[in-house]
Amino acid sequence: MSKIFGKVAQNGYVVKDIKAAMDHWVNVLGVGPWFYVEKVPTDYFRHRGVDSGMQFSAALANSGDLQIELIQQLNDEPSMYKEFLDAGNEGLQHVAYWVTNYDEVYNKALEAGLKVGHEGQIGGPQGRFSYFDTELHPGTVVELSDISGQKGKYFELIKAAAQNWDGKDPIRKVG
Repeated sequence: MSKIFGKVAQNGYVVKDIKAAMDHWVNVLGVGPWFYVEKVPTDYFRHRGVDSGMQFSAALANSGDLQIELIQQLNDEPSMYKEFLDAGNEGLQHVAYWVTNYDEVYNKALEAGLKVGHEGQIGGPQGRFSYFDTELHPGTVVELSDISGQKGKYFELIKAAAQNWDGKDPIRKVG
């Protein structure tokens, strides 16, 4: 349990081929179903304080209480995902903490000396997320994600789908 963030809710993997990664998680590890968005619509995205046109695909599934996120960047715009891949990495890139008091926790993180690497918003103010530049070991950073709005309900739907998943319809395209 983090004194600042609470409990880890998600492991995020940055991959070069999201379809191959979903296939691996389904057919080798038996994790699914995956909720896949081919091009995630962001309200805004900033990398190190500067607007970026970064575009990405994402897929989400649960393994028990832990959500697994797969991310494939679709262009060469600046992001921490691109930095991770450019450093020769692929795989676990972040651990995410979900909160309903985003501003309070965000400010505590800044007060603790953490620096924002990139941040953005999906679906309005209750869809904010921030990645803090806290590489304690190569690659892994901390994400803070606001789940006080529709995103929290969506994450609950994904968790429920995984609980009784019978192996059918392993990739569910969203949007």
